[in-house]
Formats: sequence, C-alpha cells, structure tokens
Amino acid sequence: MEPIINHPCEEHEALVNELTESLPDEDTLDELETLFKIFGDSTRIKILYVLHCGEMCVCDIATVLGMTQSAISHQLRVLRQTRLVKSRRAGKTIYYSLADEHVKTIISMGIEHIEE
Repeated sequence: MEPIINHPCEEHEALVNELTESLPDEDTLDELETLFKIFGDSTRIKILYVLHCGEMCVCDIATVLGMTQSAISHQLRVLRQTRLVKSRRAGKTIYYSLADEHVKTIISMGIEHIEE
C-alpha cells in the first residue's frame, strides 16, 4: 500500500512551495528541539528567571531557589553548554548571567504570554 501524500490545494501551492523551500535543515531543527527541551525543566526555568533579573553567583542562586549549590551547578553546566548562560570569574567567585538579549527576550516574552 502506498503512503498517502497530501497534495496542496492549487490556491495554496505557491505558499506551500515557498515554505517547503525555506524550511530549515534537519540539524537546525534538531538544535531548536534541544533548545526547547532545555526550557522543559522547572529548575532550569527558575535559574533562567533568576538570571533574567541580574547576574548572580551559584551560592546566591541556590539560596534564592532553596536548592543545593551542587544541583544549581549541574543545571548551570547544561545551560552553558546550550549557550543560554555565560559566566565570568571575579577572584574565586564565578558569576552567571543570561548569554545574550535573545535569551532575555525569550524569558520576557514567555512571562508576558502567560500573564495575558
């Protein structure tokens, strides 16, 4: 049995062709999927929210969230690997912040969407 293939209505064919040509490649879509999975963890969302308010060290994030520094450090490692968080060293202390304006916008827009 042949698979069913949906053919576009003639009136939508140009739009379908345009979208088909502009669809990102599989690697890009895989990275996008990974990015959204990162946002699927409540601890990581809490950390991102805290960092949305400003730069902080691990011990302060742990205190705010009522978690261990070890648990926070583990999640920060994941957030750094996906380029959502960056760090800077000041003496013995490492400070974390959101990686760029894109991440700030994602968090801000998510909060705004929920509050609508």
